Amino acid sequence: MPASTTKPTRIAVLADSDTRWKWGALTSHRIAPHEDAQGPLALSGFLLRGRATPTPRQLAEVGVHADSLREVTAVEFLRAMAEEEYDVVVVALVGGGVQAVLHGLKRVWEGREKRPVVVTGYVGVVYEKLADGLLLRHGADLVLANSRQDADRFRAVYEGVGADASSVTEVALPFLGGAAYKGEHDPYTVVFAVQPSVPDSRKDRTYLLNRLIGHARLHPEREVLLKLRSKPGEHTTHIEEQPYQKLVQRLDPPANFRLVYGNMGEVLDRTDLLVTISSTAALESLHRRIPTVVLTDLGVREVLGNHHFVGSGCLASWDQLDAGYRPVADAEWVARQGVVADGSYETAFDAARERIAKLLARPGGLAPLTPYYTPATAPGYLPGILARHHLGPDGSPLPGAPAHDREPGPVRQIVRRAARGAYRHGVQRVAPVIRRMGEL
Repeated sequence: MPASTTKPTRIAVLADSDTRWKWGALTSHRIAPHEDAQGPLALSGFLLRGRATPTPRQLAEVGVHADSLREVTAVEFLRAMAEEEYDVVVVALVGGGVQAVLHGLKRVWEGREKRPVVVTGYVGVVYEKLADGLLLRHGADLVLANSRQDADRFRAVYEGVGADASSVTEVALPFLGGAAYKGEHDPYTVVFAVQPSVPDSRKDRTYLLNRLIGHARLHPEREVLLKLRSKPGEHTTHIEEQPYQKLVQRLDPPANFRLVYGNMGEVLDRTDLLVTISSTAALESLHRRIPTVVLTDLGVREVLGNHHFVGSGCLASWDQLDAGYRPVADAEWVARQGVVADGSYETAFDAARERIAKLLARPGGLAPLTPYYTPATAPGYLPGILARHHLGPDGSPLPGAPAHDREPGPVRQIVRRAARGAYRHGVQRVAPVIRRMGEL
């Protein structure tokens, strides 16, 4: 067959953690405007330097290949966007980072005849800081909403402050997939999917571990897995000060209890019951129709995020699970959460692909980026957000911004790695000790 002459879609993804890299990279494959769904995609990855910059192991666990991958500061990323050509830029950062990059991109693309389409969104369900996070993302060409419910809420927030809501585009969670649940495995497998910051106290985490281990002892015929997000010394989107793998060392779990890492999809392939506090793993599990439980043992509270699952039919306690309870998810609730268990998942990104294709084909190119926050609308808020990324109020690098005019040399790279390692050690080892001393 003759080689394809289709020009590849060039997409740059900027992410600040393993979870956001997973979302950004997978979203890129879902939204690339190919005439053929298998058309070419040239994916360039940029990892924003910080406490949660993913390690090689975390990147490999995501399982998405990038044609190039480099670690950058915000200023270095903006320089690359000024010098390199892309069709789409996916900004997979926390809200403040998105806002800073939007202002920086507006500046570096001034006067350019054509610019890339800018896309942003959320890694999972949105259950806190809705207005704050949304307005910090305003200004992108597409703000992706992972469900019908989120799309409605996003538009309401933008329209409520008089901002343009046309960027809101309904899609689905990009990491859903895998085979539908067919029935019990041998052995029956229970998986507890942990979260780095929920719950955050040693007491609550030890309680959950004891209940999980107790379930394993009560059901020796079952395999009970503790699915961990990161290894000691690694960070995810959120700081983990009390890693489960350290807490479990003080306990005496039975032989049918194990700790597992790896790709969540592969773990779900052998799962019969998924248990969590409020992880997006619950949505992956529901997409496959795997029995899924969101725990109520620590209460149904906004701080835990499990309040999002009110009405899902999935709320239950360890006492109920120990007694053999198996939940049945509410189909209407599931459908509103971007969990496309009805077989229509492949079309969930059609609207985004079509919108991007139209924007790329617009005669004369795209208008400049216009975030809602400007030095005029938020003079007491925006400058601080930009300054955290070494940008001035107009989006230009501040004097003394790190390496804004050159690539970092070998010595600078070594120093950065050492500093990040020291930070992680401080968070996981030193800070908890200081807090305990303060409680004496």
